[in-house]
Amino acid sequence: MKVADSGAAPSKASGSLQRRTRRQTLSRYWYKFKRNKISIVGLGVVLAVIAIALLSPWIVPYPGAAFGPPNFAKMNQAPSPTHPFGTDEFGRDELSRVMYAFRYSLMLVGVVLGITVIPGVLLGLVAGYYAGRWHSSLIMLLANIFVAVPPLLLALSIATELTPLNSSPDILTAMVAVTLAWWPWYTRLVYSTASSIRNEDFVKAAELTGASSTHIMFKEILPNILGSVLTKVSLDGGWVILIGAALSFVGFGAPSPTPDLGTMLSNGATDLPGGVWWTTLFPAMAIVAVILGFNLLGDGINDMFSSGIK
Repeated sequence: MKVADSGAAPSKASGSLQRRTRRQTLSRYWYKFKRNKISIVGLGVVLAVIAIALLSPWIVPYPGAAFGPPNFAKMNQAPSPTHPFGTDEFGRDELSRVMYAFRYSLMLVGVVLGITVIPGVLLGLVAGYYAGRWHSSLIMLLANIFVAVPPLLLALSIATELTPLNSSPDILTAMVAVTLAWWPWYTRLVYSTASSIRNEDFVKAAELTGASSTHIMFKEILPNILGSVLTKVSLDGGWVILIGAALSFVGFGAPSPTPDLGTMLSNGATDLPGGVWWTTLFPAMAIVAVILGFNLLGDGINDMFSSGIK
């Protein structure tokens, strides 16, 4: 029994030490993040948008007015205490529609980045670790071909090709178009970092001890580029929303009457000559606020993973 107790004690002590080390690491990261006060603002904006998107069915002022039938008696009403963002050409409450539109924007971000980040990072790791070999050259050639075309133009081209004749574009088309246009940027980022890290002493030491290539890529290289990847994910959240809004603006978005910031902006632009400015201003402000929030959050994540304490 004494032998068993003496063997268990180090195991418990080791587990306690690991948990304490993890807590200290997280505390250090959080300290570095919150040193940048603007990043806290960005985090607050992103969390507020996520909360609005999740709770919109219960917190919007006019749930039925967001999707309901036209109410021409209230069409194009200016902002007022009853309708703080005014109403659109169908008499629907703009504030309710903007709050609902956050759901589509965040769904686009989640699907696009959820699909592109993993394969982009994996391809970048393989290409960076095996830099100079034929499969690395093939991966980067394919990525460079995609990157040569601006993302918006490439997404528009893909969306056009994916939309069958005599049919209207839908949300799925926009998501697929943006996804296919986005993965090469992660491959290029990870490749440039991994190809330099693979020559570091700790990687060479792992190779000399007989570690497998999979172990080296995921245990030695990936943790050292995680900060760059997370920073780009946050910054790309704003860019994906912007590209999605641009696609919706030209007709490749959620079908009516589904609230979508880009479609609302496009519809509102036609009313500007008549003095109906609010149907353009408030969706545009919502887009700017979300993009700004993701960018400020990305700056904070970059500071969090940077070396040294500011």
